[in-house]
Amino acid sequence: MKILVLIDGSKWSQKAALHAIGLAKRKNAEIVLFSVLDIAEAKAMAFNFCAQSGICEQLKGYEGRIWTDMRKSIEDDQNSILSRYRGEKILCEGKIVEGGIRDEVLKEANSGEYGLVVMGAFGRSGKARISALLEQIGGAVRPPLLVVR
Repeated sequence: MKILVLIDGSKWSQKAALHAIGLAKRKNAEIVLFSVLDIAEAKAMAFNFCAQSGICEQLKGYEGRIWTDMRKSIEDDQNSILSRYRGEKILCEGKIVEGGIRDEVLKEANSGEYGLVVMGAFGRSGKARISALLEQIGGAVRPPLLVVR
């Protein structure tokens, strides 16, 4: 069995990843950490910075730096979790793709490779309402979906 764990850099996805350790041990499962880098998010962050700072002539440069920082941040998060999994003797791998978050998550989750999808209940904002991604994919993911709070 393979378990897909969605990682977005939030403490909630970290918590979901930790919960997946117990599941993987009980089921003798392999884990795939999955993250999506969305260029629209980098563009929005750069635009917000531009609007606040008033230095919009450097917008493209900000987008590039934000994109690089986003990739490094998610790679660091995944590597940290992968180290912990390997320390627990769990077969695991990380996967980072670029694209629209909803589409990429659904494509991976519904690929037929996974027996379970695990995700955090909340996203990076940590707001009290349910994750926007969960609202978008909840009914469209074919394998069972475990939401960790």
